Amino acid sequence: MATSHWLLKSEPEVYPFSRLVADGHTTWDGVRNFQARSNLAAMAKGDLVLFYHSHSCEVAGIARIARAAFPDPTADDPRWLAVELEAVRALESPVSLETIKADRSLATLKLVTQSRLSVMPVEPAQYERILALAKAPARSEKPEAAAAAPRSPAGRARSPGPARRR
Repeated sequence: MATSHWLLKSEPEVYPFSRLVADGHTTWDGVRNFQARSNLAAMAKGDLVLFYHSHSCEVAGIARIARAAFPDPTADDPRWLAVELEAVRALESPVSLETIKADRSLATLKLVTQSRLSVMPVEPAQYERILALAKAPARSEKPEAAAAAPRSPAGRARSPGPARRR
């Protein structure tokens, strides 16, 4: 079976890609959108994922599905799903939403056409194009904000895994 490609969104102040790299893997839970749930159900072990930081609007890294869909442990209803995600690598240079929107070959990417969807399929050619853009020189030189791991009021790192997503 061929590998599918996906894009998952996370708020970088909640669960940045650097945290996934440090953790090695996480349970991607808390998704409460029917279309996103259907996309989670379609994922298979080994599928590749573009990890998108939603507030800084950039693709930051590549992950892989380590375990296909299973009932979300944070949900009362077993129809909501989660997947196990493992880090592969950070992109050489993050690819901004601005860069993606400016690229005509990415005009049909769900990130552009359905921007509020948090879990979406990516066509193989779109996936490869985004990887190519990550190797291209950056178009803007704006400083990146440091993404720290979420902390409890006591200053300890919170439990592993992303917080609830929609």
